[in-house]
Amino acid sequence: MSFQNHVIVGGAGASGLCAAIAAARDGASVTVIEKTDSIGKKLSMTGNGRCNLTNLNLSENDYNNDAKKRVKELLKRFGVKEATDFFKSLGLVISSEEGYIYPFSGQASSVVNVLVNECKRLNVEFVFNEQIKQIIKSENGKIIVKTNKNDYFSKAVILAMGGLAGPKTCGATGDGYYICEKLGMTKKETLPALVPLLAEDDTLPQESGVRSIARVTFMIGDEIIGSEYGEVQITGKGISGIPVMQASGTVAWHLRKKRPVTCSIDFFPGYNEEEFEELVNRLVNLPGERRLGELLEGFFNSNINEMILRRMKINSNMKLKNVGESMLTCILHKYRDLRIEIKATADYKKAQVTRGGISLGNLDECLQSKSTPGVFVVGELCDVDGRCGGYNLQWAWTSGYIAGEAASCL
Repeated sequence: MSFQNHVIVGGAGASGLCAAIAAARDGASVTVIEKTDSIGKKLSMTGNGRCNLTNLNLSENDYNNDAKKRVKELLKRFGVKEATDFFKSLGLVISSEEGYIYPFSGQASSVVNVLVNECKRLNVEFVFNEQIKQIIKSENGKIIVKTNKNDYFSKAVILAMGGLAGPKTCGATGDGYYICEKLGMTKKETLPALVPLLAEDDTLPQESGVRSIARVTFMIGDEIIGSEYGEVQITGKGISGIPVMQASGTVAWHLRKKRPVTCSIDFFPGYNEEEFEELVNRLVNLPGERRLGELLEGFFNSNINEMILRRMKINSNMKLKNVGESMLTCILHKYRDLRIEIKATADYKKAQVTRGGISLGNLDECLQSKSTPGVFVVGELCDVDGRCGGYNLQWAWTSGYIAGEAASCL
C-alpha cells in the first residue's frame, strides 16, 4: 500500500470512526489502529445506552472557556445540522426529545453499527490489540507509526485515542497525550469531568440515598462559581446527578488549586421568596398540637428531614410549641440552603469525559499539528469538554469529520 494515499486513525471511538469515514469518503485508504479488541466501546455505553448524539440547542457556550472561540468556528463548518445529516446518510433514523438527539431505536448499538457498516462499505481496515507508541515524521513526508507490534506508513495520522475517562470500562490510558507531547505539542492539566462529587459528612443519607429536583450552587466563600438545576442524588459518599456533573469540571479545577468548595442545595427551586415565606408561615401556624417530625413528614423527604435535624441536634419528637416559631422557621429555611462541603471529585473511573488535554493553540484550523504537519488531534484528546447532553459527542463528530477530510487531501 502506498503511504501517499494512506491515512491512519489511532482509536476506534466516536471521533476516530467519524474521521475514518470522512477520509475514506474523500478517497483515502484508511487504517484504524485500536488498542483494545472492540469498536466504539465508550460510544456504546453513552447516554445510559441510548447515545445522545447531539443537541439542537448547542452553542460554543456549552464548552470550556479556553475552547469556546475555536469551537465556534469549527461548528460553523460541521455543526449540529451536518452531524444529523451525516447520520442520516448512514441510514440512522433519529429523533428529538426536547432538543436532545437520539437514535430512534433507543439503542447506542445502532449508532455503532451504522458507523461500522459504513467503514466496511468504504473498505476501512481495522487493526485490533495494537497500541501506538511513537510517531516519526521522515524528511520525505512519510509518517511512520510505531505500535507495540508493527510499523505502519502513511501521509497523515489522526490521533483519536481519547482521554483518561473510563480506564476500566473503555481501556482509557491517556497514552495519546504522551505521543502528542513528544511531537512538540503542549498539554493543559487534565482533570475528571462530568463526574460525581465527594463529601465527608456523617449526616448524609447512608443507605439508598435521596433523589430530588433541586438547584445546586457551588461557592468559594461568597463567590458563586457555578449553579445548575435538575435531579440531584445525595448519598453517603456525596452528590451526583446531571446538574452536579455539569459543574464538576469547574469544581475539580478549583479543588486542584486547594480552594474550599461548598455546595448549597435549594430543594424548593420552583418557589420564589414570597411564595416560600407564605408556605413557611402556613406551616408555622397550623392549628392543633403536633410534633416536629409529624410536620416535616408532610413537608419533604424523610432522609433529608433526618439529615437537617441531626445537623441542628434537634429531636424530631419535640412538640412544636417547645420548638418555637423562630426555630421552626430556621429549620424550614435550611431546605433552601443545605450546605455540603465538597472534598474531592470521584476519579476517572466514574468520569464521563476529561477536562484539559492538548491545547487547541497547537492545532491549525483543521486540527492539524502546527509542530508536526500531517498529524491531527481530535476528540477527547483535545482541551475541549462540554456539558452533559450530546455536547461532547458533537465535538467528536465535528473534530473527527473536519480532520478526516483535511487528512485525505494532504
